[in-house]
Amino acid sequence: MIDSLVAHSGRLERRPGLLAAAKLANVALAMAWGFVVTFVFVRLLPIGEFRAFLVLVAFANFTVSAELGLSSIVYSRLRRARVAGEGDFRNEEISALAWTMTGIVLIGGALLGAAMASGLIETGRPVLFLAFYGITAVNLLAVLARRALAALDHNLWWEMLDLVRRLSGIALLLAALGGLPLLDSVLIQLVIALLMLWLGVSTVHRTLGMPAGAWLGVGRGAAHIRRHYLADFSRTGALTLFDVAAYNAPYFTIAAATQDPRPLLLFDFAFKLSRALSATIRALTETALPGLTRAWFARDEAALRGGMRRWLLRSLGMTAAAVIVLLAAGRGLADLLFDGRMIPSWIELGAILVLLCGLAMMCVSIYLQNGLGRFGALVPPSFLFLLASLLSVPLALALADRTGWSFAMAFIILYAAVHVALGFVHARMLAGLPREQPT
Repeated sequence: MIDSLVAHSGRLERRPGLLAAAKLANVALAMAWGFVVTFVFVRLLPIGEFRAFLVLVAFANFTVSAELGLSSIVYSRLRRARVAGEGDFRNEEISALAWTMTGIVLIGGALLGAAMASGLIETGRPVLFLAFYGITAVNLLAVLARRALAALDHNLWWEMLDLVRRLSGIALLLAALGGLPLLDSVLIQLVIALLMLWLGVSTVHRTLGMPAGAWLGVGRGAAHIRRHYLADFSRTGALTLFDVAAYNAPYFTIAAATQDPRPLLLFDFAFKLSRALSATIRALTETALPGLTRAWFARDEAALRGGMRRWLLRSLGMTAAAVIVLLAAGRGLADLLFDGRMIPSWIELGAILVLLCGLAMMCVSIYLQNGLGRFGALVPPSFLFLLASLLSVPLALALADRTGWSFAMAFIILYAAVHVALGFVHARMLAGLPREQPT
């Protein structure tokens, strides 16, 4: 039955509109899940526990990104082998990476447990926090499965699995408001996430014709990775570390700078909107990548330029629509989301919307060039983003002191300026991309 569903989804995937709709639906559900998590946890946890929970979320984000771009290398290598018949891809690469990522998840869980035991993360609900970490950390392995399935033209099958995970997760979170114990809600979500992951990985296993022993051939896979991944890994590793630190560092620097929860909640609101927009652009990019990668590896500049133009118009159009909606409903959304504890001023909301415009151009550049394997080109702007993100909080403290603005307003204005500046950098990179050649 599973094989027939996979085959049917493969036939349906040839309709680009259907694949785009499925990806956008999952983006909407992922956004909804993130907002519902905040909506539920801020109501069921005391404000002190919720503040600790936000730190947990940032830690989990670091863990999920600890694969250091390896899944992007897998996609590029496997896609090139499938489309152009080039390269030296081996199935054991996937098994070696799967075990590596499993180890990262376990190490992250141990570190989280140590942080709670030592009081670095103060909570009276350690089991709940560990279970929620598990839900988030499973995404580390899910990214590998999703990228491998995308390279094998099984995008739609993964979107269907993710649809089940997202819908059930939202329903279980809302059930916690209706009386289901919050820990039970989180544990059931974890079980469902693991089941969907197993279905995705088993599809990769069958499509590649991997023998059962391939999952135990970690030594052979690791040796192949050392020979063929190290050059790209140094770049993707740096790229991932820079980006993850840049996006998540304000959680820690703001928490260190002030005990006032408002700046942290304002950043969390901006972060959630940023994640929602970046996920939408990622979905549009993944819909366009099959055609763009074919044009890139075939060195068809005209087809690549035309495909990029259509994809950019869709991405920027989506961003403009999001800005208009948030201009009308953003303050009410924050009021609802944080149970009245934080409502951005109009200036703060405007800064967030400007931030999203800069972020859109950053995302379209990063996601496309990652898909094409141009990891090295992304490292310098990523490092600049990290430096600017780290400096945003101390500069905001100085700006607030000189101008009389609140710390929260000064920070979000500076943080928006950082995104706009990096957006211009990435726009220049995209303009010259069609003239480049795959290496």
